[in-house]
Amino acid sequence: MRTALVIGTGLIGTSAALALAARGVVVHLTDHDPEQARTASALGAGTDEPPEGPVDLAIVAAPPAHVAGALADAMRRGVARGYLDVASVKGGPRRELEALGLDLSSYIGSHPMSGREKSGPLAATGDLFEGRPWVLTPTRDTDTEVLNLALELVSHCRAVPVVMDADAHDRAVALVSHMPHLVSSMVAARLENAEEAAVRLCGQGIRDVTRIAASDPGMWIDILSANPGPVADLLTDVAADLEETVQALRSLQSSDEEKRRAGVTGVEDVLRRGNAGQVRVPGKHGSAPRAYEIVAVLIDDQPGQLARIFADAGRAGVNIEDVRIEHATGQQAGLVQLMVEPKAAPVLSASLRERGWAIRQ
Repeated sequence: MRTALVIGTGLIGTSAALALAARGVVVHLTDHDPEQARTASALGAGTDEPPEGPVDLAIVAAPPAHVAGALADAMRRGVARGYLDVASVKGGPRRELEALGLDLSSYIGSHPMSGREKSGPLAATGDLFEGRPWVLTPTRDTDTEVLNLALELVSHCRAVPVVMDADAHDRAVALVSHMPHLVSSMVAARLENAEEAAVRLCGQGIRDVTRIAASDPGMWIDILSANPGPVADLLTDVAADLEETVQALRSLQSSDEEKRRAGVTGVEDVLRRGNAGQVRVPGKHGSAPRAYEIVAVLIDDQPGQLARIFADAGRAGVNIEDVRIEHATGQQAGLVQLMVEPKAAPVLSASLRERGWAIRQ
């Protein structure tokens, strides 16, 4: 791939453009808001000047409701040899294109499984997709050349290609992305009118659960409107679990011992099923999940503290597999949880203590 046209310069489109430009691809940028395209260009994502002729690949990075229209317009104008979209739903846009009677041999649907709570070109980064799954949904009609262009795009973005059927993809993202977002929003909504004294007690658990609720509602209306059925089916199952759990908790309030035992069984059941589901979430780099030991270190909220910890861990010869930070309420301090291989935990704890760090047991 030598040339590309990115149609839509929000977070995903600009991030893909940055990755392609960094690999030497000549990238042209266009957007319904010319100022966004100019911003993306100023960031080094390409040029907002139109291409002189057909490019190798046109990448449509528009909201789901506008994907089919943008693709149809580009295909009718013959702006590229191959066409690809990055919308978070796949079945609907393809059916819309089929209904328009377009030749879809030059088109392939795709969805990079990466994003941020922020949107727009200023939130974009060239490494947004690195190591992340990038779903491709070719059909028997898809030209091999177009599939190869899509694979080249994924490679340039350092993502991991995953081939799926379009409708299977939509059911999958409803489960792992769309439904969890709504549940996160529902939990976060409980905080809107909560007492300030209660909100001040928020810790890392509630931050983890509500993090994705900070995303743009307008963007999510577009996404959910394109995939409502599978999401509604999943929420029906969640609602059934909620109803059973509410009944079990009410039973725990009963003075009847038999009802209390039934309540314990009901709550334990949902917690155990939660355990069973959580262990299936892929671990680092998409591999099977692994159990890490946590070394918790107390730090002051001052510049350079994290860099010092990582440097000291490096001197101890220990690789940090993951890290979490929990900030202390009302204090300029926090707890850094360093996740390491179990056999490395004692080595790291001892080494950090020698260097003056306070280790929380």
